[in-house]
Amino acid sequence: MPIALLRSHPGLAPLLPLLTLVWSDATLTGEELTAFNGFLEGDGRLSAGDRQALSDLLDPRTPPSMEDLLAWQKVLRGTAAELPAGADLAALGIALGHAHGAESADDAGLRDRLMDLEQRLGVLGREAVYRFRQGHNTRTSDHLTRPSFDAAELQRVLDGDQAEWIARVKKALADPAFRYADPSDIPAYREQVMQWCRLLARQGFGAAALPTAFGGAGDMAAYFTILETLSHHDLSLTIKFGVQFGLWGMSVLSLGTEHHHRTYLRDIGTLALPGCFAMTETGHGSNVQGIRTTATYDPADGTFLIHTPDAMAQKEYIGNAAVHGRMATVFAKLIIDGTDHGVGAFVVPLRDGQGRPLPGITIGDCGRKMGLNGVDNGTIRFDRVRIPKADMLDRFARVNDAGRFESDIASEDRRFFTMLGTLVGGRIGIPRSALSAAKSGLTIAVRHGDRRTQFGPEGGAEVPILNYRMHQRRLMPLLAGTYAYHFALRDLTRRFLEHGGTDAREIEALAAGLKAQGTWHATTTLQQCRECCGGKGYLSENRIDALRNDTEIYTTFEGDNMVLMQLVAKGRLTAFRKQLGDGGLFSMLDLVARQARTSITEKNPIITRTTDTAHLLDRSFHLAAFRYRDEALLVSVARRLKRHIDAGMDSFDATNVAQFHLVHMAQAYIERVVLERFEEGVRAVKDPGCQAVLRKLCDLYALSRLEADSAWFQEQGYLEGVKAKAIRKQVDQLCWEIRQDAVPLVEAFGIPDELLAAPIATGPRA
Repeated sequence: MPIALLRSHPGLAPLLPLLTLVWSDATLTGEELTAFNGFLEGDGRLSAGDRQALSDLLDPRTPPSMEDLLAWQKVLRGTAAELPAGADLAALGIALGHAHGAESADDAGLRDRLMDLEQRLGVLGREAVYRFRQGHNTRTSDHLTRPSFDAAELQRVLDGDQAEWIARVKKALADPAFRYADPSDIPAYREQVMQWCRLLARQGFGAAALPTAFGGAGDMAAYFTILETLSHHDLSLTIKFGVQFGLWGMSVLSLGTEHHHRTYLRDIGTLALPGCFAMTETGHGSNVQGIRTTATYDPADGTFLIHTPDAMAQKEYIGNAAVHGRMATVFAKLIIDGTDHGVGAFVVPLRDGQGRPLPGITIGDCGRKMGLNGVDNGTIRFDRVRIPKADMLDRFARVNDAGRFESDIASEDRRFFTMLGTLVGGRIGIPRSALSAAKSGLTIAVRHGDRRTQFGPEGGAEVPILNYRMHQRRLMPLLAGTYAYHFALRDLTRRFLEHGGTDAREIEALAAGLKAQGTWHATTTLQQCRECCGGKGYLSENRIDALRNDTEIYTTFEGDNMVLMQLVAKGRLTAFRKQLGDGGLFSMLDLVARQARTSITEKNPIITRTTDTAHLLDRSFHLAAFRYRDEALLVSVARRLKRHIDAGMDSFDATNVAQFHLVHMAQAYIERVVLERFEEGVRAVKDPGCQAVLRKLCDLYALSRLEADSAWFQEQGYLEGVKAKAIRKQVDQLCWEIRQDAVPLVEAFGIPDELLAAPIATGPRA
């Protein structure tokens, strides 16, 4: 319809908004044509000429030209600009009719007919009118970043007493020598990572945890901080650093004695002596006690013969082995006079000064991996390699001058676990490294979500994708979980460094559980970050692929996560059995009393269906729910195992049958610990703004975990469906509120742009 047609047929003017909408996709459907014909039949105000003109406009064979549509839109925008806010499409049509001289005696009737036509066409009149307005904003489009706290102050809270070490590492990594390398050329990449480690060693970072007598700083806390901060850079560097100074260095320090310390530690800390940690075998990973490499004592000359009896006993996946390692801490079965005395640790030379394998040593290359290709993982086989008796790491077990086995720990099992317990630091370093990777991924994804606009309301600008509720739902709970694990791992590190041995088993179980849960959290987080960045997240230049692929292995090294969670469950059951045994009848009565109190207070019908916001955000409700689940699952699994064993089932089979429940119990325990440590961390923060935003994150962590396991809570009668639904709504609301603080929350991680190195997060806004 040329605009001139409105002058000769003004009765058609009220229909122009709807005509423009239906012709906007260049086709007119049969349903749309039927709807207009129905309007014609019920509208007596149109003249015969108007009807014919409208029929012509509705002829699918002669759609309006592009010029006509542009002209219609121009007229409609001019009229819409003069309407009050909230006017709908019918009001726009009537106003357009008035402007072109259409009859106005029955505006109310015309309005009803226009709205009926809108309904038939499936048009939302109040929404559709915004197509013809400029600058339309909504609650969604207005919900932008508005920090409620000082990000620099929160960074100081997160860095804590390690701020100086963190700053030193960041300064070192800012050197152009640490510019990211091309990972596609694996030999060159491996050499670059080794060179980075040398640069760090020259600045004293490698020796941070070693005693001052051997050139170190004697600061184990600093070692964890260095490893964690390095994890914002290339993770191959992190792992290579960890293998050399953590596994190789700490095994000599923790399992060796003064002779080994004087002989090796200084060179390990300066990287003059690259080494390996050779525990895992082709046939045995998690079950270290089952390894088959042997160390047979030869009394004739006081030496050990290190030997690989078969292909399944070769050391496999050993970091530093394929190219750079010159020595290794080798775990092997100690054999004396044909008697197996369990697993011991031995320092074994691998290469000469020119890097050639020594006689009896066969080294292979594991080759390209899913990630971490800057780390030279390899295989090692020993063919009766002879080493001096002095190279047995003999802190916990030794062969005396008479050729007899000695140990201050009589039990082989206890000796083995004591030996491994000294290496529990690896299970603290790995989740801290994984968490750094998750922080990097979240920083990239949140910044991108705040910058990247997509779609928007009719007549309005596109909005940041971080404003979309589903986008928030995908990222905000993971951001809350990342903060939660930060506080939990910080507390675990403190306990590990301060404990005097009385709570060693508990710390080992916590380290195992937090390693498992923390690395699973990182894997989930980085996958969501990749997806939330769309195709940009798939580009290597934005680094999420490297972060995701490099941390993928974290879930299975330093202990397979599923095995570790069963270790946690076993520890919980042992402690529970000891508690009942020590307390006898009184412990059992106390347990029954606690369960009865829970039924009276937390499981009464009023509480199980309470949905008011104050209750849902009450920290005592969160803690009570987590503690109830932890204890209920512990008791349930204990009863289940006892029932199977009492029925004659072997304990191994009973454990296997209950494996799912054991892991669920362990997860509940670790989530409880994480929440408790997060709560304690929030309470300790002095700055009101920082404490308030951390409180929201803590609430979101608690409620999102309750939501994830709501089926179990409902099965137990702890929640009713109406309360579970209210929790889900409260999670939505917290995600919405935290969105405005999301950018400063990731800024508080303090990751320099040169380490993020992701154009979608560090480049100019689109």
